[in-house]
Amino acid sequence: MEIREAVAADLPLLPPIEVASGEAFREIGMPWIADDEPMPLAVLERSRVWVALDPHPVAWVAVEVVDGNAHVEQISVHPDHARKRIGAALLDRVRRWAADEGLAAVTLTTFRDVPWNAPYYRRLGFEEITEPTPGLRAVVTAEAARGLDPATRVCLRRPVAPPTATEAEPAM
Repeated sequence: MEIREAVAADLPLLPPIEVASGEAFREIGMPWIADDEPMPLAVLERSRVWVALDPHPVAWVAVEVVDGNAHVEQISVHPDHARKRIGAALLDRVRRWAADEGLAAVTLTTFRDVPWNAPYYRRLGFEEITEPTPGLRAVVTAEAARGLDPATRVCLRRPVAPPTATEAEPAM
């Protein structure tokens, strides 16, 4: 599966993927998450976005730099392509980009107890942040303003190691 940086033509294709992936929340009694509006195009346009293609976008991740870290604003995998490690591959691409940019870590906020949220990210090497940075506190505050209960959320961080020789992309 090809992963590349999104181009402008990809962006309108991404909200429907987010909507489809959110449907799983209905099955665990969280319909308000499934009903939440997808990330606006204006936010996607100002974020770093990568897409997984098959051959059209089937998954994506949007990232912004927050307090010297690559912060994952949203990651969505269409349910028809779930459980194929596409999300992990997207996060690895973000990690490599963050290393290339000299950023310290990849961070995200997520639901503490939803199986495909915090428990999944922990399996990928993310650890809980007990003392969030000012930028992450602002993210949590913004989430709370949108109706997400901070008691159900957690901030996670995965340190970024410098790329190995085999990971480094060849110079052009």
